[in-house]
Amino acid sequence: MTEHKTPTSTLFATLIALMVLLALSVVASKMLQGAAATTAALAIAVAKALLVGWIFMDLRRSSPLTRLIAVSGLFWLLIMVVLTAMDFATRGM
Repeated sequence: MTEHKTPTSTLFATLIALMVLLALSVVASKMLQGAAATTAALAIAVAKALLVGWIFMDLRRSSPLTRLIAVSGLFWLLIMVVLTAMDFATRGM
């Protein structure tokens, strides 16, 4: 198995992007309220997770099976979030 080295410039650019997303989430938490704040926070969190998975976990160079495992984990998380939201939405009935 050959080892791939990620260039330092790519790692630095990813660091800058994560810091910008962090600042954006702080600003969004102060300025937005209600559903808009939740939507913005989730969108920013997804962007951060994609950056970490793609760059630091090196999913861009991994085998198709490894990518499938990562996507299936995200799919399972989506199922759990949807079921939790459905439970929460029907509590008052």
